[in-house]
Amino acid sequence: MWTTFKNRNFALLWCAGLISYSGDWMLRIALPVAVYKMTGSAAAISVLFIAYTMPGIILGSVAGVFVDRWERRRTMVIANLLMGLAILPLVAVHSRAWLWLIYLAAFAESAVGQFFAPAENAMLPTLVDEKDLAPANALNILNNNLARFIGPAIGGVVVATLDLKGVVILDTLTYFAAAGLVAAISVISKPAVQEQAAHALDALKKVGQDWLVGVRFVRGQAVIRILFLSAVFMALGEGTFSVLFAPFVLKVLHGGEAGVGVLMSAQAVGGIVSGAAVAWVASKVVPDRLFGIGSLIFGLIDLLIFNYSTFVDGFAIALILFVVVGIPGAAVFTGLQTILQLHVPDELRGRVFGALGTTFGIFTVLGMGFAGIMSDNVGIVPVLNIQGLSYVVIGIIGLTLLHQQMRQTAPTPLEIIGDTVTS
Repeated sequence: MWTTFKNRNFALLWCAGLISYSGDWMLRIALPVAVYKMTGSAAAISVLFIAYTMPGIILGSVAGVFVDRWERRRTMVIANLLMGLAILPLVAVHSRAWLWLIYLAAFAESAVGQFFAPAENAMLPTLVDEKDLAPANALNILNNNLARFIGPAIGGVVVATLDLKGVVILDTLTYFAAAGLVAAISVISKPAVQEQAAHALDALKKVGQDWLVGVRFVRGQAVIRILFLSAVFMALGEGTFSVLFAPFVLKVLHGGEAGVGVLMSAQAVGGIVSGAAVAWVASKVVPDRLFGIGSLIFGLIDLLIFNYSTFVDGFAIALILFVVVGIPGAAVFTGLQTILQLHVPDELRGRVFGALGTTFGIFTVLGMGFAGIMSDNVGIVPVLNIQGLSYVVIGIIGLTLLHQQMRQTAPTPLEIIGDTVTS
């Protein structure tokens, strides 16, 4: 597992991610605090989160088209630089009159990020051997959870001592540092199939055509269809849980406001432990089994979390379960990403990962709306149980239908597209 870090290019990518994601979490903590201090309005914070969410829905799938046209390393370097520049104007924010700039910067940073994530996922298989791909994905999940643990703590201290301006400057520096690390990667990651004598204007005109090629690939490949359908249910569940997490802790577990914070920290700790554990397991288990077993166990533990208080009291039980559930959770996403990377040709990876991001964003928002409506009518726990049962069903599908299709499907089925792949 840890030998993956001996790969210089992967180590550079991993460190760049840790630095930039830590900066992201700093700002994600600081901005809501700043907005609330200026407005005293929860609605104003909601607008902030909408500004962060909408680019993924609007741009995610289309961004993947350009990721498949451009050299991925350069795309990631430029994206980091642009994200740093996008938030830099926030140093001028000092009153409620500048609230519009916060929303604009949040939207711009998120919009550029839609190019970064597909490029990173598309580039990873070119940096490591196939046998190391699943552990590398798991280590990236560890990376994200470390950032989630480190970033908010630093962001809270910096915003309290240096105000929003200090966080913005520090986050900008993390983006620039990450850009430098990615630039040092020696692998050139560009799809093998190239459009001849293509100019920028010509490429722009072909965006719609290339986007449809990606859609046809997703629709025509059984393995990918199953994963996208699974992602729909996962996103609905994530949206539901994000809305009902605090009410569940307050009203069902009676953990109080402090309990909400404690369980959020437990999630982060669980994510760190899970990333390391799954990185070890992933080198020994095929990715479809990792996905199926992880989903099944994740759903069962979720159901236990949501329902144990009916039979026994004890907030400590929830604390333990929130740490433990991170392990199958990391297995689910490691398996999902690895299967996609192995079964999607290099020249289409940007489009497929971009489409997956858009799909996840749309159904996460729908899950949020579903939770808000249904919890008032049927209660918090019944709605959360739907999320847990969804993961159980995903796990069963992964262990049966997905496993069967994986054994029948070649990893690079370009012939099903029915068109020339353009990049």
